[in-house]
Amino acid sequence: MKELHEIADLLYGDGIQMPGAKVSQDEAVRIVRERHPYSEYCLISDWRWIDLNVTSAQLNELTRTNRHPVVIYAHTVIYDSQRRWDVGDFVRTSYLHKFEDGFIFQTLNSIYILIGDGIRSRASLETLGRIF
Repeated sequence: MKELHEIADLLYGDGIQMPGAKVSQDEAVRIVRERHPYSEYCLISDWRWIDLNVTSAQLNELTRTNRHPVVIYAHTVIYDSQRRWDVGDFVRTSYLHKFEDGFIFQTLNSIYILIGDGIRSRASLETLGRIF
């Protein structure tokens, strides 16, 4: 039962409010196409920035591969340029590579545009792994 509470808290619990893009969807697409013309992208809303608790060894491996112990979980996919997810699906990203302009979350293989405000929280890798 404890694990279920941890999952529910991760997906729906309180956290620190975090601003996302304050632009229209069309403007967000224009911005990402201007800055990253050859990258795949996904517009998401109702998102959660999750800082992960990792060991020193895990952090060293992430750092070595130009990643950070952060993922995004979004309850709502607005649009995915590769059509990996349908409109309305949920998505969890891989680890953060770069974060630009307060709403462009880049992994090593995709760009996520954070539309609207989100929540920032913290979780263990074990809890994160239980949601998939």
